[in-house]
Amino acid sequence: MKITAIETHVCHARMRNWVFVKVITDQPGLYGWGEATLEWHTRGVVGSIEDLATLLVGEDPTCVEHLWQMMWRQHFWHGNGITRSTAISGIDLALWDIVGKIHGVPCHKLWGGPVRDSIRLYCHLGGGNLESFYETPVDNAKQFADFARQAVTDGFTGFKSMAVPPTMQIEGLKPIKAADACVAAMREAVGDEIDIMVDCHARPSPAMGMQFAKALDPYGLYFFEEPCWPENIAGLAAINAAVATPVATGERLTHLAAFRDLFSVRGCDICQLDLTHCGGFTEARRIAALADAYRIALAPHNPQGPVSTAASLEFGFSQPSYIICESVDNDVPWRNDVVDEGFVVNPTNRTVTPNERPGLGIEINEEEVNKHPFEQELPQRVFYQDGSVGDW
Repeated sequence: MKITAIETHVCHARMRNWVFVKVITDQPGLYGWGEATLEWHTRGVVGSIEDLATLLVGEDPTCVEHLWQMMWRQHFWHGNGITRSTAISGIDLALWDIVGKIHGVPCHKLWGGPVRDSIRLYCHLGGGNLESFYETPVDNAKQFADFARQAVTDGFTGFKSMAVPPTMQIEGLKPIKAADACVAAMREAVGDEIDIMVDCHARPSPAMGMQFAKALDPYGLYFFEEPCWPENIAGLAAINAAVATPVATGERLTHLAAFRDLFSVRGCDICQLDLTHCGGFTEARRIAALADAYRIALAPHNPQGPVSTAASLEFGFSQPSYIICESVDNDVPWRNDVVDEGFVVNPTNRTVTPNERPGLGIEINEEEVNKHPFEQELPQRVFYQDGSVGDW
């Protein structure tokens, strides 16, 4: 059995271009799907996949670890840069999809699963709609509360909000009080039985992140995400140690050694590895084993396309430390037209039961994908009041 081609199928989905990866074999009808979506770097990822294909065409697709090592270690530069690691991830997911299809089992059964009966989903406020989630101003606490009520009405028992505004390295009380008002309004709207998550998007400095964390700690957040730059693991560790709210981070880390450094200083209590960026299933399983040694929970980052979601769920059904899965269902109205999924979502409580189809259990409708060809992603840029550059 040999790999004969590796294709990319780009699908424009407003803020993102979903990059679907199709690994084709010389066996009739045998292929695998992966995803390598990277906002604002679509062309770079597609090019990297083309470069990596020169290593893999003609190789046995079932030798997944061997092929992963080739992709990561050959071509001289190691595969830990975000563009190459995303390309590797997309191909790796597709290879595991093939292996599952060969053996006639879902991917999670290849790794000893399932370890649970269901996985809980959480949503973004607004269901992942770009304007609702990213552009609702923090001085509109009522809007945050309204979106929170809608999430509960839609069956979710947990949701994530962007209730922390961009700030310079040091600012006064105004942004802190605005964030506090938003979270207070959401908590009052949904009560204590619903889990609220706040994503800082790594906007604050460690000093500002600490102030936000302490101000929001009384509200019993499920987690506090990326309170400062991921490069500043000492800042993450200090914030995590200072509050009762668990710090979540890891979506921008791309390889095992980076997670080792984060875990060793207890920079988080929840690891948000991204299956489409961290090296696919092959590296993610190593990261998960390391997290388990530190008793750090797993809650993968997953705001991308439908293959990413299927992969995140397959991973979750095989990992004991997995606690919840991020989900997006309202980013584009035709999302479900491009994919046929094997897992089942209970709409009353937004839990998922295991996929029973082979591999990832999904099929991509290429005709539907072709209706949404590449377009440049919508820009998301932040400048502070003085004109200097901020973090989105």
